[in-house]
Amino acid sequence: MSLDWLIVGGGIHGTHIAARLLGDAGVSPDRLRIVDPADRLLDRWRSCTATTGMNHLRSPSVHHLDLAPLSLQKFAGSGKHRKSGLFAAPFERPSLTLFNDHCDRVASHFGLADLHIQDRATRCEVDCDGVEVRLAGGPPTRTANLVLAVGASEQPRWPDWAIPRDPRLHHVFDPDFDGWPRAHETVVVVGGGISAGHIALRLVAEGHDVHLVSRHALRQHQFDSDPGWLGPKYTRDFSREPDRDRRRAVITEARHRGSVSPDIGRSLRRAIRRDRLEWYEGEVDRLVPREDGLELELGTNTTVAADRVLLATGFASRRPGGSMVDELIASATLPCASCGYPIVDAALRWHPRVYVSGPLAELELGPVSRNIAGARRAAERIVDAARTSRPVSN
Repeated sequence: MSLDWLIVGGGIHGTHIAARLLGDAGVSPDRLRIVDPADRLLDRWRSCTATTGMNHLRSPSVHHLDLAPLSLQKFAGSGKHRKSGLFAAPFERPSLTLFNDHCDRVASHFGLADLHIQDRATRCEVDCDGVEVRLAGGPPTRTANLVLAVGASEQPRWPDWAIPRDPRLHHVFDPDFDGWPRAHETVVVVGGGISAGHIALRLVAEGHDVHLVSRHALRQHQFDSDPGWLGPKYTRDFSREPDRDRRRAVITEARHRGSVSPDIGRSLRRAIRRDRLEWYEGEVDRLVPREDGLELELGTNTTVAADRVLLATGFASRRPGGSMVDELIASATLPCASCGYPIVDAALRWHPRVYVSGPLAELELGPVSRNIAGARRAAERIVDAARTSRPVSN
């Protein structure tokens, strides 16, 4: 198979970029494919968000996977025809159900399921005529342009104290996670961000005895970075900064990692006041397995006992893509900053035939690169480049 565009990654970024290439750049469906090992596109998004029990997204309704900014609002209807609960204040944040239904509508409209190659890309080799992508279970595919839309969802961060792993210890974002309690238990949730908050509140609602352990006080922010990063307020100076180490420092400082939205913060504090949730601030020093459960020893000389420990500690900060990206860097001599992340141009080209999105694009797009707004911003730049590129001849 020879293509014009091959997207590696069928998550939020890969799905939206595919829709934009088809709808805005005029790429023919028979010249584009999406490689992802899951049974369906957006599978990791759906499984991770379902696990947390979130009801509404943190991002506003204009951040979605369709082309037109108001598409999600129109999909939901207006006035008396709009059902209650579809959006939450502030910023008209869509319900997870509405957002997923809208994603299904976008995928159906562009026929993305038919363009999905259910396989894992294992190696990418660049030559003068294009890129050859080898798959784990099928023949290699050639493409004129490759988009690496790989995220960090397959590399959940396990704290050092959590190794060796105990069967009663689970990371909620592990691809094979099956550790949700099926009967009444005492559960410790470790983490200080919005995922930990959602998990704790879901467990409380289900009637478990819940303890939340975080390294810091509850940090409250509406978004995971200042809204100024969505426009020129901050991005203008960021794009003018030539030093990639300085850009990395700016990204690290700008991200509100380990924070919860105001509504989740209120719900957590209410549960704590009503003695439905025990909250501890402190570092975990040690995990002690017992016959009747687990004990966490905190740096505050506090011990927390539980039947089960659920980690909501996010994802590892290392560059995603694993050996596939490592080997591509070595074989094509692709430039990287000292942090290991790609150095790309304004069109998100890492190589004349290789584009990036998501975490791999953050040194160009800034702290919003990983989220839905970052997917839309990446797609805009890639589409602009696609409009001026020449398709591969058969």
